[in-house]
Amino acid sequence: MSLQRAISTLAISAALALPAAASDYLSTNVRFTSDNASASTRVVFVPENQSIAIEGWTAEQNQAVARAAGIEAFTGAASQHVTLIAPEGTQADHLMLAGVGNPAELSRFNAEKLGAAIAAALKPELTDVVFDTRLISNPGVAAEISAQVAHGIDLRNYRFDRYQSEPKARPETTYHWVTQSPQVAERHYEDYRAIAEGVFVARDITALPGSDGYPEAIVELAKQAMSDLDIELTIITPEQVKEMGMGLLESVSAGSQHGSYLLAAHYKGSDEAPIALVGKGNTFDTGGYNLKTSSSSILRMQTDKAGAGAVIGAVMALAKQQAPVNVVAIAPLSHNLISGSATLPGDVVKAGDGTLVEIANTDAEGRLILGDANWYANDAFKPRAIANIATLTGSKVGALGTGYAAMFASADDLRAAIIEAGKVTDEKVWELPLEGYPGIIDSPLADIRNIGSPGTQAGAAFLKHFAGDTPWIHIDMAADAMVSSPTGIHPAGPTGFGVRLLTEWVHQLNK
Repeated sequence: MSLQRAISTLAISAALALPAAASDYLSTNVRFTSDNASASTRVVFVPENQSIAIEGWTAEQNQAVARAAGIEAFTGAASQHVTLIAPEGTQADHLMLAGVGNPAELSRFNAEKLGAAIAAALKPELTDVVFDTRLISNPGVAAEISAQVAHGIDLRNYRFDRYQSEPKARPETTYHWVTQSPQVAERHYEDYRAIAEGVFVARDITALPGSDGYPEAIVELAKQAMSDLDIELTIITPEQVKEMGMGLLESVSAGSQHGSYLLAAHYKGSDEAPIALVGKGNTFDTGGYNLKTSSSSILRMQTDKAGAGAVIGAVMALAKQQAPVNVVAIAPLSHNLISGSATLPGDVVKAGDGTLVEIANTDAEGRLILGDANWYANDAFKPRAIANIATLTGSKVGALGTGYAAMFASADDLRAAIIEAGKVTDEKVWELPLEGYPGIIDSPLADIRNIGSPGTQAGAAFLKHFAGDTPWIHIDMAADAMVSSPTGIHPAGPTGFGVRLLTEWVHQLNK
């Protein structure tokens, strides 16, 4: 049947088990100025092999800094940083020197990583820190580096601490950025802050435990997060999922008290046909009757909704940037448990497009919910491209580990844009082949089945079937959704992988 764009809005029960509203994320403040400022800690950005002459300090004070820097073998190389005792009489206690190499060649991600390293090194009890970029001679370059480093600091300072009875105090520091073009730096920073807030929401979605982060709860979190943005929400309830014939999406939650939802968040910043970002939102994955038997694996299965977090965060970032793009995030949300009503291995289920699917493995559930979501994207939005993103297959981890996400693409422009976006954000992708595997998801019982070998290619082939003739790309981000210890721009916990990649990808496509 023909779908209606605005199907319903959802009345959320007052008893909804969200532990809190969406996180307030950061307690820090960022200001940009061309006037010198003073604080007990000063960070000075130094191009490689350039003499250090801090404005307002005497020759003797600067000579003392240069001598201390030499002792520490500080040269200003990109990402190098060292903390020194500030010379007497400078109204500072600590001086950090941060190398930017050749500023014109410093990549965005290396600047962000430098910011994360600075955030990790600064004491959280500091009330004020001055960042001085005036040794960078090009004002435009200095402004861009200021915004990128500040973005890296924000990403590292995120905390998900709502389940801690006595969480550690968050930094409440004011960061004073001294730069020659403060208004330019602030404009850049606002765009990066939009991305950061999208990442934070994705991290929150990923981090929620299975009993609190079920489908309806994720819908409510997304509604709260998007409430002040120019985004049109369509929420399809479990009853409507059934009425619309999305049997694949319905089947994954058949064993749970929490039925499947589908969320569509549409930001229309242009009149072009939309780009559809479709992210897997299996809010907890036991594997169903093909039960996950590894305790370490099942413990991390709240991360199976990281794809949904990525697309929700990306459309939020683009809306906050007021980007001139037409983009819709589609998140199918399910809860894959075991009970007397759960889908059984070998069952045959009818998809939204009429395809009959043999459920040969109930733990290959992500492709099922994405299959119906791809059909919905085509039917409801007529997109010019579909991007899938999911923690989809263990085979991807065996092939690529966590250094790259696996990527499949049906169109050269989509492929080129995602590779470039991966380089810019350091959320790198590596293309795997999809051609050369005829019959990989053929079924002797139904039209197709939901598994095949090799596994990563089988998952991609399944998704491509439901994308139809629409140009399509798929990103398998298995094992990229969480880190066990602080790493670069990520504190320990969920990474928000995909928000920065997809946001940049949309911008690349629109260039």
